[in-house]
Amino acid sequence: MYCDDKKRRNMMCCSPCIRVCHITDSIGVTGLTGPFGSLGVNPYDLYVQSSAQPGGDGSHLAPFQTIEQALTVVKPYGTINVLSGTYPITQQINLNIPGLTIKGMAGSNILLESSIVPFLCNSDDVTIDGLTMTSDIPYPVEFIQIAGNNNQILNCKIYGPNQSGDSSTWVVNRGFVTQINISNLLVRNNIFYSLRQPAYLNPGSTGIIMDNVVFNTRGYVVDRANFLFSGNSWGISENAVDIALLSGTQTGAPYDPLSALEANNSNATISDQR
Repeated sequence: MYCDDKKRRNMMCCSPCIRVCHITDSIGVTGLTGPFGSLGVNPYDLYVQSSAQPGGDGSHLAPFQTIEQALTVVKPYGTINVLSGTYPITQQINLNIPGLTIKGMAGSNILLESSIVPFLCNSDDVTIDGLTMTSDIPYPVEFIQIAGNNNQILNCKIYGPNQSGDSSTWVVNRGFVTQINISNLLVRNNIFYSLRQPAYLNPGSTGIIMDNVVFNTRGYVVDRANFLFSGNSWGISENAVDIALLSGTQTGAPYDPLSALEANNSNATISDQR
């Protein structure tokens, strides 16, 4: 605290005089609440909740209602925190902001209600973390399409509604698909089930798939892609195969010897079509 009356800037300053006192903190004139002001919203840390009141500003106390609203405000390398609730998706959400993180909190559920890819990651360094995703009926689309480099899919649960009959007749729904020639995708600690395939890995795409659980699918499809598989496991109902290596996929590392690929992935069943 300091006094504008320089002559009385001492212990006697509180004697009768007209003065204006100012409170400062270590941040400076922006105030105690930080660089975004007492009422400002941090565009690097936004919140969404489907049950929120309309007109929210994206703060924790007044979240946006949709991810799309937050995307109009969030800055590169910022985070959108998706709070508990169900989020119906009928139009594609384009994640085209570099370094963006979509962080799902406990109870955050994405419900696809249309035959569209709900998340298109078409920028670099994008992370989808902790979301649960499913659909109201089976749609012949993937839940996530990777079009940028250095993207991550972490700690998600992605599954489809039950489909009857042999899995070879199911709608071709997938957890994620890579576009051609994307690089350095990390897929870790996810659960994929009740889908035609957990993923389709297109030619020239690269990355790491590790520590995921997959069951009741027809397995990962590797189409001339280069991915390291490590620490993955398989549940019940069993997959038709766990990993399928299509014709034209490279021989040698990271897939050969097949015995090592199987052993490093919980005795995976490999369909080698090369």
